[in-house]
Amino acid sequence: MRYCTFRLGNETAPGRVEGGEVIRLQAPTLIDVLTAPANSQPPAGQRYPLDQVTLLAPIPVPPSIRDFFAFEQHVATARRNRGSEVPKEWYEFPVFYFTNPAAVYGPDDDIRYPEGTSELDYELEIAAVIGKDEEIAGFMVMNDFSARDIQRKEMRVGLGPAKGKDFATSFGPVLVTPDEFDGTSAVMTARVNGEERSRGNLADMHYSWRQILDRASSNTQLRPGDVIGSGTVGSGSILEHNDGRWLTRGDVVELEIEGLGTLRNRIA
Repeated sequence: MRYCTFRLGNETAPGRVEGGEVIRLQAPTLIDVLTAPANSQPPAGQRYPLDQVTLLAPIPVPPSIRDFFAFEQHVATARRNRGSEVPKEWYEFPVFYFTNPAAVYGPDDDIRYPEGTSELDYELEIAAVIGKDEEIAGFMVMNDFSARDIQRKEMRVGLGPAKGKDFATSFGPVLVTPDEFDGTSAVMTARVNGEERSRGNLADMHYSWRQILDRASSNTQLRPGDVIGSGTVGSGSILEHNDGRWLTRGDVVELEIEGLGTLRNRIA
């Protein structure tokens, strides 16, 4: 199934997308839908044409966002451009950082250009959302916007990334359940103003989702609605291209993952 969170007028509700329509689900939030018992699913309500509603991030305010570093090509290229190599520890276990659940954007939202940077970047990623029993309830496209010059300074200190990341992360347009999308293989593409800038494949992940979830839940508990990012697919950021073509005001960024749809945002 393809789930969403949508706004109609002043009201926000979870829904199920079927063709060109959204079916309203009678539950407070999409997290309630994902955690409902199999024999007690929220009833369906009114249908609306997709072009009459505004799609939001499927999980507008997640309890937490962990973003992993699971694609070897991204790590190797980014480090090679800085004159270093992949550390041996990267191959021992999947690593992640926490980003800001209060700075989540949805499809077609404008992203405010952050203060203090001249190196604004997109990152082409996939994200899993936790449902019942600490398992994956679905997948969605993720854009981990990054201020590379701020991030670079933070990480020289030995902590971070923090302010280089926490101004914006976008998700959407829908959340697709594992019975329809198993999270193992898909073409991933990034375009800026219609020009293709990145192309990779989900199959190139070095770590499996099982390994990622096991690491994320070690010594703690995953909660329904928690978001788990894959990290950037190989070639999936301007940083890797090393061409200085950073995002500027007015740019439109489109991240597309086969089977999950296209997440579009404009830099405002």
